[in-house]
Parts: sequence; structure tokens; C-alpha cells
Amino acid sequence: MQNNEASTSVDTDVSETMHSIVAGRELEGQGGTTRAVDPATGAETGPEFTLLSSEQLVSATSAAEEAFDSYRKATPQQISDLLTAIAEQIENRGEDIVATAMTETGLPQARLQGELARTTNQLRLFANVALRGDHLGVRIEPALPERSPLPRPDLRQKRIPLGPVGVFGASNFPLAFSVAGGDTASALASGCPVVVKAHNAHPGTGHLVGEAVSAAVADQDVHPGVFSLVYGRGADIGQELVADPRIRAVGFTGSRSGGTALMATAAARPVPIPVYAEMSSVNPVFVLPSAIAEGSTAEELAKGFVTSLNGSAGQLCTAPGLIFVPTGNAGDEFVDCVAAEVATATGQTMLTPGICEARTQGADRLATSAGVNEVGRGTEGQTANAPAPAVFSTDVARFVGTPELSDEVFGAVCLIVRHDSDEELLSAAKNLVGELTATIHLSESDSADLERAAALAELLEQRVGRILFNGWPTGVDVGDAMVHGGPYPATSDGRSTSVGTAAIERFLRPVVFQNAPAPVLSAAIRDENPWSLTRRVDGVVTLADSAGDGGSDV
Repeated sequence: MQNNEASTSVDTDVSETMHSIVAGRELEGQGGTTRAVDPATGAETGPEFTLLSSEQLVSATSAAEEAFDSYRKATPQQISDLLTAIAEQIENRGEDIVATAMTETGLPQARLQGELARTTNQLRLFANVALRGDHLGVRIEPALPERSPLPRPDLRQKRIPLGPVGVFGASNFPLAFSVAGGDTASALASGCPVVVKAHNAHPGTGHLVGEAVSAAVADQDVHPGVFSLVYGRGADIGQELVADPRIRAVGFTGSRSGGTALMATAAARPVPIPVYAEMSSVNPVFVLPSAIAEGSTAEELAKGFVTSLNGSAGQLCTAPGLIFVPTGNAGDEFVDCVAAEVATATGQTMLTPGICEARTQGADRLATSAGVNEVGRGTEGQTANAPAPAVFSTDVARFVGTPELSDEVFGAVCLIVRHDSDEELLSAAKNLVGELTATIHLSESDSADLERAAALAELLEQRVGRILFNGWPTGVDVGDAMVHGGPYPATSDGRSTSVGTAAIERFLRPVVFQNAPAPVLSAAIRDENPWSLTRRVDGVVTLADSAGDGGSDV
């Protein structure tokens, strides 16, 4: 997934100038200016935005550090109310947000309206998580003074927020993975203030959302340093944000080069911090023989594949960039169906000229690679930066022997890999690096393919975060059970997820109180359980009732 920044420029003819939002107030930057570029035309659009200097960035991180002292003590109800208020403020500005995002990203209205709804739904989801409080992971083991041979002390464990979190807006999701997206929502739900580095490709969209968050913070009487939105020159200000000693964790969605650079900076700090970076993935798809045994199923599968590949111009981190297909007549027919289907597809406007250029270069590398053939190509779109979707093919031996063929091309480009046997298929799968998703297509009535699928799934679960069957990886449901992550290089930490309620765990750490006097205990670990939390007491999960006066064992 790419995270290219729009180039900065100075335009003194622009009448309106916008600034960073630091702890509820606009701060005029002293580090130059930038404007958005309409990718459909290549022309600059919208107001000018000033960029913070290195010295000015400290005002945001210092405010976040100051806010942490009070915000980390907020009750579940207070945090829930804040997140709900943010969702409402965003919805109040929804029409302007979508219109601005359409101009700055080239994404269609329906897609952005759906993303706006996902953003507010995520905020309300984490409002419920905060209220429920099970993310605090309370475990209590009462003292056993008579235990032999040694008495057990009274032990009370809870999770506490890490501190201010730096969040980087993503290029391809200007709402759901940006200013008030999943990283921000989960960090705020955990009790951590947030400093968001706005993406310079959609500054106006980010500012509208930033205003909404700031308004909610003010309305809820929360310390204003709980949220800041900063603009700066991409790589420079981003590295400085991660290096700032007041920042205790980072959420990032973008390119592998960008993510690994931030990881290196975080690791080199005197006190290293975690970077949760969602970076790149080709999302392999495995088409087993029974899925294409009949011509009608092959045609239907080909349509589903091209639709998934070309959705949002292929600029989704879960887009299928690699598909394994058996050799033989059925496989040939499926590939022919793909060629016919992609020939009818039209290129869509990509997010920025830089992303489009990188996609074009990636497709050219495949087209000129030895042993790689073009299967089919669509037509270019009518706007600028709308290259034609393209599909290529190679054999499994060439794929295994040429590691660069498995590199991500961010856009509507896919490589089909043909294999002759189960052994070749498993060998190719073993050569895959960490991925966000893997997909297996089969007929569930075919016993031989069920065995193949079981063997594949056992191998793939070591390499991916989500395994799908008879579907397509684009489209990520947001809920309790979702994992949007995977081993490196899909993410920097395969033990975490950036989507779903488990995302909150990234910004917490456990602390235990041993033999603590009752008056010093926080509400989460008091015997009377005033927050009505579900807790594990002496090994038994206890559900608190709504009155907060005990509960029932499970």
C-alpha cells in the first residue's frame, strides 16, 4: 500500500489559508505550504495549507503529554461519550467532507459515503468497547494467606494506556484510516491522546474531520491536547513525530518503505516505542480445480475477480494481486474468461499522480519480466491518472525463482501463476511472505479439494492474518472478530490488528498491584467494581450487572 505525499508548493494567489489544529486552536505553520491536487485533472485545488516547522511540532506533542495526565483517568462513560460525540460531529459535516474528498482523491461519491459511514460506525463501536471495559483485562486473585507451602498475595491486574499516540493518515482511505479512522478511534478509546499527521494529498478533507474532532473534544470538556492535527513535509515531520519522546506508540498505514523507516526511527530512540504499521500485501488467491470445473462457474469467478481487482482502482490494501490457477483445460478456460472480463474494465482515477506513476512502473516491470505474459488489459479512463487494469501470467517455477514477481503493485494489476500439481502449489505458497489475506476458492462438495484446502489453510495461517473461502478479500467487516494484520512485511507486528475491537490492545500494557491497600486501587480493580466491568476473579469470568454491585459467574 502506497503512502506517497503530494509535493509542496507556494501559491501566493490563493485567498484562503488553512493551518494545523493544535489542542483546539489553529497554528499557522512556518515550514512552507502545500495544496491538494485534483488527480482527475492534475490541477491544484482547494485552499493553501501551512506546514509546521520542527520546532512547532513540539507544541502538539507537549499538549498531548499534558492531556494524558487527566485523560488516562477518564471513566468508560466519559470516553464513550467523547467517541460518540466525534461521530455525530463528523456526520453533521458529512456532505462537505464527502464533496471535498471527491475532489482531492478522485474517489466516487458512493465509495466515500460508505467510508464516512464506516468511520462513524467505528467510532461508535469503540464507544461501546470503552463502555464495556473488557479491554482493561482485569484479573483479580484474592490473597490466600493459608495456602501451603507459601501464601498467595493479593494480585490485581489491569491494562493501562501507553501515552500519546502518533497517527498517520493513509492516502487510500481519507476517512476510515485517516484523521478519525480506526487508529485514532482505538487509541482514544484506550485512554491515549492522539497527534495525527495529516496526509498532504487530501488536506482539506483532513481539516474538516479535524474540526469535527476538536469540536467534540471542546463540547465534552476534555483537555484540548487530547487531539491535534498537524501538517508538515511528509517524511521530515513524520520522522520527527515518531522520534519525539512524548509519543509512546505509532499507528501507520502506508508503504513498506515508509513503515520500515518509521520502525527504524522508533527502535533507535533512547526508549524504543512500538510502531503498528500496516504496509503491503498482494493477497494471494488460490483457485482449486472444483471451483472452475464448469464453464459457468469459471466465468462467474472471473467476473468476481476483476470486480475485486479494479474496485477503487485497485488501491485497496486487500486487493487480489496474485492468483494461483491449475494448468489444464479448466484453468485455461478460467484464464480466458479473465482476459475477456478485464478487457471490458476501464481504468479509474488513482489517488495521486505519484501513486499512478508507481503503479505504471510496476506494471511495466511485470510486462518486461522474462517468462511473464500479458493475459489481458482494459482501457484507460477518461481522466488523468486512470491507467488501464492489467493481468499477467507466469508459471510456478518462474514465480518461485524470481522473488520480485511477488512484490506488490499498488493498483489494478495482478499476476496469475499456473501450477501443474499440488506439490507445486504448496511449494509456491511456502515461498509467500507475510500477507494480510489469502483466499481459497473451491466447491465444498468436492472431497479432494477439501483436503487440498485443509493443507493450504494449515500452511497459510502461518503467513496471513485472514483466510477467506469462496469470496474476495476486498471489503473488511469491522467488529469483534476481525483481524486486519499479518506477519511482516504485511505489518510491522503480526500479533496485532488495525481493524476490529482488538485494535485497542495495541495501545495498552498490563500492570499488576500486589497487596495494595484498598484506598489506592483504581476503580477497575476495586472489589465493589464501580464501573461494572466483566472481570476474571480467581480464575472465573464474572459478568458485572448494570448496577455495578457484583455479578454472575460464567
